Amino acid sequence: MTLEYFTIAYWCILVASLLPIICAGIAKYGLMRTAPEKGGYDNNNPRSWLASQTDWRARANAAQANTFEANPFFFAAVIIAQQLQASQVLLNSLAVLYVALRVVYIALYVGNKANARSIIWALSFFINIGILFSGFR
Repeated sequence: MTLEYFTIAYWCILVASLLPIICAGIAKYGLMRTAPEKGGYDNNNPRSWLASQTDWRARANAAQANTFEANPFFFAAVIIAQQLQASQVLLNSLAVLYVALRVVYIALYVGNKANARSIIWALSFFINIGILFSGFR
């Protein structure tokens, strides 16, 4: 396989895979060099440390979890659409839109904009359904 067959939609899978890592980085931002005894990030117990966070750090961690939950459907939808020979332009466009909406979703989640976040979540979900069915004729 050469890069010419690695579609924009496939690149979007890679970007979507990185979004949870970015969310984790946001949750840990500024505390990596602070000792755990002083409230800094505890790499020995990362899950319990993240679970004890509040405010925007807790929301960043929740966005991380939601992104991990949303990714399998997106990955499968893109792969199925590719196998069904969906219009590549349509598939690429929908995949880019999906990733862009997920980035907005994360920003709204961290920024505590619950209503807007829910709307963006729903839009991204319906875009994902569109991706899945884009190859049906």
